[in-house]
Amino acid sequence: MAKQTERNKQLRYIPLSVLDLVPVLEGGTPADSFRNTLDLARHAEKWGYNRYWLAEHHNMPGIASSATSVVIGYVAAGTSTIRVGSGGIMLPNHAPLVVAEQFGTLESMFPGRIDLGLGRAPGTDHLTARALRRDSKSGGEDFPEQLAELREYLNPTSTEGSDGPRVRAVPGEGMNIPIWLLGSSLYNAQLAGLLGLPFAFAGQFSPDNILPALRLYRSAFRPSEVLEEPYAMVGVNVIAADDDETAKRLATSQQLNFLSLVRGRPQKFQPPVESMEGIWADYEKASIDAQLRASIIGSPAVVKEKLQELLDATQADEIIINGAIYDHQARLRSFEIVKQVAAE
Repeated sequence: MAKQTERNKQLRYIPLSVLDLVPVLEGGTPADSFRNTLDLARHAEKWGYNRYWLAEHHNMPGIASSATSVVIGYVAAGTSTIRVGSGGIMLPNHAPLVVAEQFGTLESMFPGRIDLGLGRAPGTDHLTARALRRDSKSGGEDFPEQLAELREYLNPTSTEGSDGPRVRAVPGEGMNIPIWLLGSSLYNAQLAGLLGLPFAFAGQFSPDNILPALRLYRSAFRPSEVLEEPYAMVGVNVIAADDDETAKRLATSQQLNFLSLVRGRPQKFQPPVESMEGIWADYEKASIDAQLRASIIGSPAVVKEKLQELLDATQADEIIINGAIYDHQARLRSFEIVKQVAAE
């Protein structure tokens, strides 16, 4: 394959990955959600997706991936070759040593297949964040220090601490587990660049910051033992169907999900409706449209065109796709369409 320049990246040469929030469907249970997740992961592996990431959220009736490392192990055990990881682990919610041990355990079980994506947001509301965090005053301001501590556990630079033998992550120590920084704003974009780490941007809910964050990441990038050049992955919502009208109807479930968050009443993932008119107020529609405006919704032709436009604009090295669809078979079909059109 000829090396692509920054001006001619083509969709068929770009790795595609899956982001799964493990939606809990109205009328369903978390057990159902986990079965659907494993089924989607197995299909994604068969279709040639590069990685399958799970996201940490808490106190959300419609999201079952709160124990993220456990779900990663479940998916990795049920697949064979696809990379599995976190998109991401919210590091301020955890002791770095525990994260190092958990992912060291995963890497020991599934060598060469585990990714550790890290974020600095709580992944929940303020009350739940206080219940999760060791220090109730922490708002993620010490994220760089936590990250440095975690990296030291995985790849120690000394054999002893200043006061004697150091704390060791067993398993975890000496393991080559790829660390990614995730972001929906500029903070982690700059930090990832300065540290020479790969960066994944949450374009699926923060479209306004996609290009500024990528510019900052690339301009701040310093080569490291991890990367010689920047490596950026962009997240996007994609809801694909065999025709535009079906895709638009399927997308109402995602809109209903965001509406419940806007109203401060999170709920299980709802079935689609024929129209959102009369369900949301104008100001709610405007707010949700702003968050979801980068979403790609439509037929195979529309999806291919819009994905290439996203690639043209971002020059992403990889695209990770969130497909929030109520019907499991329709969700499988959406991811199948994306991989088919990307390969054309």
